[in-house]
Amino acid sequence: MLRRPKILAALAAVALPAALVGVSLGGPPADASEPGTPPADAASAFSAAAAKYGVPEPVLLAVSYAESRWDDHAGTPSTSGGYGPMHLTGLGASEVADLSGKQKVASAESLQTLKKASELTGLDQATLRKDVTANIDGGAAVLASYQKSLGLPVGANTSPAQWYGAVASYAEANDKVGAAGFADDVYSIMAKGAARTTNTGQQIVMPAVAVQPAKAQLAKLSLPNGVQPSKSDVECPPSLGCEWLPAPYSQFGDGDYGNHDLANRPKTGKIDYIVIHDTEGTWQGVLNLVQDPTYVSWQYTMRSSDGHIWQHVPAKDVAWHAGNWYVNMHSIGIEHEGFAPQGATWFTESLYRNSAKLVRYLAVKNNIPLDRAHIIGHDQVPGTVPSTVRGMHWDPGPYWDWEHYMDLVGAPIWGKSVLPVKAGSVVTIKPGFEDNVQVVNSCDTAGTPCKPQGTNFVYLRQAPDDNAPLVKDLGLHPDGSNGTTEVSDMGSRAAAGSQYVVAERQGDWVAVWYLGAKGWFKSPASAPDAFAKPGLVVKPKAGLTSVPVYGRAYPEQSAYPTGIPYQTVTPLQYSIGAGQAYPVGDLNIETDYYRAVTFDGQPPTDHVQVLGNDKYYQIWFGHRMAYVRAADVDVRPAV
Repeated sequence: MLRRPKILAALAAVALPAALVGVSLGGPPADASEPGTPPADAASAFSAAAAKYGVPEPVLLAVSYAESRWDDHAGTPSTSGGYGPMHLTGLGASEVADLSGKQKVASAESLQTLKKASELTGLDQATLRKDVTANIDGGAAVLASYQKSLGLPVGANTSPAQWYGAVASYAEANDKVGAAGFADDVYSIMAKGAARTTNTGQQIVMPAVAVQPAKAQLAKLSLPNGVQPSKSDVECPPSLGCEWLPAPYSQFGDGDYGNHDLANRPKTGKIDYIVIHDTEGTWQGVLNLVQDPTYVSWQYTMRSSDGHIWQHVPAKDVAWHAGNWYVNMHSIGIEHEGFAPQGATWFTESLYRNSAKLVRYLAVKNNIPLDRAHIIGHDQVPGTVPSTVRGMHWDPGPYWDWEHYMDLVGAPIWGKSVLPVKAGSVVTIKPGFEDNVQVVNSCDTAGTPCKPQGTNFVYLRQAPDDNAPLVKDLGLHPDGSNGTTEVSDMGSRAAAGSQYVVAERQGDWVAVWYLGAKGWFKSPASAPDAFAKPGLVVKPKAGLTSVPVYGRAYPEQSAYPTGIPYQTVTPLQYSIGAGQAYPVGDLNIETDYYRAVTFDGQPPTDHVQVLGNDKYYQIWFGHRMAYVRAADVDVRPAV
């Protein structure tokens, strides 16, 4: 009705990165310092700092991993003004005043751990920000000072279990719920152990140390208990301390309403997907928008600095977030504070960890498979019809670390081959992240190279040659031009966790079926980016020269009862040719349409689910997912 054109226009504005539309809801912070100076041996720096300041090395390593995964982020500050692998915070008076109402912190003093570290170590703040070894020393000194202030023993040989209170203090939270959440993360990391190469090329290994932390120490912290949310208000693990901030369901002028639809899922449509968005704006502006009935909606918003979560729409209702009504009908949307072209500056470890906890909780509660066919980026949502494909969104973008995120979710992306990578194989893309630095342009200024950092994808080319042009995407480039390296141009990318069927292999080069053609990428046996395992694929039925693909799985016309208009089933501009194959994402797709077009709609013509009999399958298709009619394809095991 009247609201549909307005909402479609609004969808074009939400979560659409500035590099694509020229504007955003806010601006990312400017770089504040020079890149950090890596130590000759980062592991030795942690060991030396632990011994010098009397902190058990596993505690120091685990705290740093929880804060930064041992990275220095090239000396740039986090969204809460933290620097280096120990995330030492140092904000000026104006910054503290600006942040005090926006971030869950104990006090302005707690935002000055950089100053505290300087006083404890005698090192100047500039050195603590830029020099990794100094930064680690500073973090160790601050941890030791918290332990002493709680009247607890200090020493490198003390039990890590006795440092729970100091670790909780390091969270800089303003209540015990937040402090305990951080400390629990740290001890979980400690119990599992970790090993990785940092952004400065330092290899660090932390052996697993399982202890029973002294959680009773939390009572020693001079922090309020925090608000324990009502179970009726939020759908969230209690440990995350989520807040309920409802999106409005109300009428406004011209007979329109917003900003979501009432439903009764899963009875009115099962929930199949969790869609990962980024906000392209700072969290306060985004929270203002979701409370506007004339705007769109999503289920959750997450703050970058500390991973704090607000819920806006119950899972049973349909939020307007994906730009595809069929996906809206079957998904939960989570907005993450950040700017896709900026990457790691905004996608903090706290954001990743809390988001993963929320996703794991929601997946279990709603029977959503924990895999990349169902935990998807907004950039995987297909256009509904050919005319909408070009305007679909590309967040969370090339700098979202899918490999790390899915590890945290508890569903690691496949990283080994049980079968040879050859024609007919189903392969999963896993290029690594930190050392997978691809050429990307126009993050800050049109036409200029983006700041080098890890990416989550490999480029696909038209031939097995590093100089061959990138593959074409007719949806994004209707004129038939080649793909580009623009940050917003996803048309030639295969992202981590996505799956493809191998069409051909030549030496180190692998060709996969991609948007109806071959796309080539280099995946040498010595350092593979693609790993094969068993799976199911769809192929055109015998005798068919091509098969259409769809952006939604709507019912056939005969399924619609009187009073509900038929929603035309329109194929996209792509097709699957004879001899091609694409991996199955899900065989159990509901063919349906949830009719919700008025504020007070009543069954049998509104707020009802129309179920069809024309079966569809979800497939991996190019850089997005798509749907095919079961009548058009055969499902077979991969070679």
